[in-house]
Amino acid sequence: MTLEELNQHLELKEKMEKAQETLISLRGAAYPGAAVMTGMPHAPGVKDKVGDLATEIADMTGRIHDLEKQIAEREPQVLEFIAEVKDDKTRTMLRLRFVRGLSWKEVAQIMGRWATANSVKSACYRCIREKAYTEHGNDG
Repeated sequence: MTLEELNQHLELKEKMEKAQETLISLRGAAYPGAAVMTGMPHAPGVKDKVGDLATEIADMTGRIHDLEKQIAEREPQVLEFIAEVKDDKTRTMLRLRFVRGLSWKEVAQIMGRWATANSVKSACYRCIREKAYTEHGNDG
């Protein structure tokens, strides 16, 4: 597994998070704007805000479903790659970053007071490079 593949998985997770936030916003905007039933005919040009939002909600729900499917297809390979890392700390950092989707700064905060965003990022990138190097038969 390459850094590019891990980053693609991370990007999918980030897109999923943003899509879920958008869906929550859309649902929140739809509920308070429910149509008032007056029995009076509607004038030309009157829009159905809730109906319009329902379409957006359905589209976003579909997008989330597609992202979930893509993540589910990739995640087993990511987890297998991470599980093969021998160093416990590095394995934890990789899982926090590429499975849980935390920022490097958040990973560093979890790893302890001596860890920095740059140090955890460097350790992970070094591990990925070394793993790629040995997987291609270059461990000589």
